[in-house]
Amino acid sequence: MDKKQIMNIIHKTFLGIFSQKSPFTIQEILSKFAFDIKLPQKVLDSTTGKTTWAYSTSSHKFITQTNMEEYDRTNGWNLKKQEVSDLNDIIRIWKKINFTTTERQYDCINVAQCDPIYRTENAFRCTNCSDCKNIVFCDGCHKSEYLIACQRSSNCTFCIRVDDSNSCSNSYNVICSSKISNSFFIQDCNSLHECMFCSHIANKRYCIANMPFEEEEYFAIKEQIIKWILSGS
Repeated sequence: MDKKQIMNIIHKTFLGIFSQKSPFTIQEILSKFAFDIKLPQKVLDSTTGKTTWAYSTSSHKFITQTNMEEYDRTNGWNLKKQEVSDLNDIIRIWKKINFTTTERQYDCINVAQCDPIYRTENAFRCTNCSDCKNIVFCDGCHKSEYLIACQRSSNCTFCIRVDDSNSCSNSYNVICSSKISNSFFIQDCNSLHECMFCSHIANKRYCIANMPFEEEEYFAIKEQIIKWILSGS
């Protein structure tokens, strides 16, 4: 993925939630919205010295999946039997072939800086996601589309900072909830539409801080909340 493609995903996601494009750069998106998400980190491929991306960085030796597979085709990873006198000999030989594989991508299209990721199209800096499309800075998301900085959620579309949730759409900052649409700052709720700052309620619309509002009054307040979210503060 290139910068233009990443920004297209970001802008479309913002349009789906806030009805306007993102005012932030990719780095600002990372700092403002994905600051607490465990994402693949930059390491060096030990065989080429080039930058690659890994979810686990505890190892001291890395190799991209592409380079690992190429080495298997050209040289093979099997070793001839060697004399070993003790455990130290086994460890020494093992270290020669024990690389942590990076940028593991399985049946994916147009993904970058991801590890691991499965059956996904158009993804940037994501991990443990599957069957997704158009996602940025996500961890553990499945069967979802147009997500930014989301974690452990599934069947979501056009969402930012949705965690541990299911079947959410066009929403921002949702935690441990289901069937949430067009809502901001929701926790432990179910079946809400056009609600903000709500917790532990279900089957509501036009609520703010668990209080009912008239539709016109609600949208006037929502407009101010959007300005606040997008102000960069």
